[in-house]
Amino acid sequence: MVSASLMSRLKQKCMVLFLAAGMLLGGTTAAQAIDFKATGEWLFGFGLGNAALNGGKGTPKNDIFSASQRIRMQLDAVASENLSGTLFFEIGVQDWGNKDDGAALGADGVIVKVKNAYIDWLVPETDLRLRMGIQALALPNAAGGSAIMDADVAGITATYKFTDEVSLSAFWMRPTNDNFGGSTDRFGRNRNDANYLDNIDIFGLSVPLTFEGIDINPWIAYGIFGRNALRTPDGGLETSDGVLTSTLLANPGHQTQLGGFGSDRAYSSMFFAGLPITVTALDPVNIEFDVNYGYVEGFGRTNVVDYKWNRVRRGETKREGWLIKALVEYKMDWGVPGIFGWYSSGDDGDVKNGSERMPTIAGGGSFTSFMGLAGSDYWANGTKGVFYEKNLSYAGTWGVGLQVRDMTFLEDLSHTFRVAYWGGTNSPDMVKYFNCSADYDLMDGAYDGPYLTTNDGLLEFNLDNTYKIYENLSVSLDLGYIVNMMDRGTWARSWTKNPGNERSFSKHDAWKAQMTFAYTF
Repeated sequence: MVSASLMSRLKQKCMVLFLAAGMLLGGTTAAQAIDFKATGEWLFGFGLGNAALNGGKGTPKNDIFSASQRIRMQLDAVASENLSGTLFFEIGVQDWGNKDDGAALGADGVIVKVKNAYIDWLVPETDLRLRMGIQALALPNAAGGSAIMDADVAGITATYKFTDEVSLSAFWMRPTNDNFGGSTDRFGRNRNDANYLDNIDIFGLSVPLTFEGIDINPWIAYGIFGRNALRTPDGGLETSDGVLTSTLLANPGHQTQLGGFGSDRAYSSMFFAGLPITVTALDPVNIEFDVNYGYVEGFGRTNVVDYKWNRVRRGETKREGWLIKALVEYKMDWGVPGIFGWYSSGDDGDVKNGSERMPTIAGGGSFTSFMGLAGSDYWANGTKGVFYEKNLSYAGTWGVGLQVRDMTFLEDLSHTFRVAYWGGTNSPDMVKYFNCSADYDLMDGAYDGPYLTTNDGLLEFNLDNTYKIYENLSVSLDLGYIVNMMDRGTWARSWTKNPGNERSFSKHDAWKAQMTFAYTF
């Protein structure tokens, strides 16, 4: 028999539900003008792999099998063709069984992230369209993705179309701000400068030119880099912030910049430029060409450890470099064969004049499907790399490759095969600035790709296969292998005066075999 108190609680709950339903129904009229559209992606991956190409003394052992998943959901609230809002959620990569990922027994992990959150609107009575908020931003590029910037970032982008052939695009993005915890003086007293001069702001302009059979999109970007943007309280560079620290300023490999900067400059300047060109007028031939340049003004000199001679050298933090890349393809009925290549400037071996590798913000190189994931957690566990974003800038490397993409011999089944040779443009003298006995994985090149000298080489093979099970469900099998041809003499002997330590250097080939199920709608 139901007690009176229980009946009372049930009635109260029912009343609350009725009131909530009434409020929703009452608000229907005001919300009828909004059209909600949902899109999403479920990825489930299972793989075998070992992505550790190099190992120093005490190289850790990694699992070769992993099962993971990643879920993304996007909701668009469309008021009209002139106004809409987007909210993009992501349940990040969950390694099955990992409690930190929320995928262990009992699950319940709190890892829902906001990937994008922005509004799109058209300025009344004009053709000027604005996007404001956290958004995906890729700098104009051709042939192998953007080597400088392709990531989510907070900012504003604006586009204006003059004619069908000529447009103008501009943006302001803020990659980092208000993350500096403050510093102390030499007596240990707080300077009260938390969140001061720690912003990075970048402004850009591009002019997309679209003519019959050819697209040209020249662009430039200028930025300011606050002296505390990536700084530790003791005056060193914040290495835990990873990618930005290592790709904007001179930083050979894993070498931590030590000591204070030799300048009181509040801000340093940044400049980037590119000229991507795509030619389709010769169809079925497709030609893509891209040239990039980057410069980041340093904050003066800092201390760099020379491990070969066990002493500290004074190095410059400035970084400046360039990149050229190209792709030529020929479309056929059964597939698209092509050839691609690139060449990027590299370090000259003298830390006193900074780095000659092209600086980047968050590269998204995509010529290959294995090496392109360098610098992410992929290198710690190669089996779940399929869920990570590209983070490759080609800095300090050159390469050439052959590919045949989108081969189709059976209905709903496609294949892409690639082979690429990677070489280095960095001086072998730079190796002495790597702590090889501690840095067991030299190949991530400080988070933007492999660090290769002119004595090194890598040979990469990819075979990516995709089968369409249903309209919205597909399964892919990606196979990859990298033959490690890094020069043992360069890496094992040039960083130490003790020949016996050569035995602590070892190199390995890398391989992967991944199966991924993707449900998209």
